[in-house]
Amino acid sequence: MTPNLLALLVGPFTSAAGIVGLLVILLVVIVVGRVLLSVAWRLVLVALAVSIVLWGLGTVGLSPI
Repeated sequence: MTPNLLALLVGPFTSAAGIVGLLVILLVVIVVGRVLLSVAWRLVLVALAVSIVLWGLGTVGLSPI
């Protein structure tokens, strides 16, 4: 990368407002990611519980399907 291109790309992030804006965007991405992961984990746990119940019913001979 040439120095002019590097200065053009990094230039806005050298000011205080640019750094704060970048940190706010990073914070939003982290918070949204945590929320989505918590929802995903709940879905995985519900699917696991349903699978265990269906397996248990199938083991004792009570097939729900």
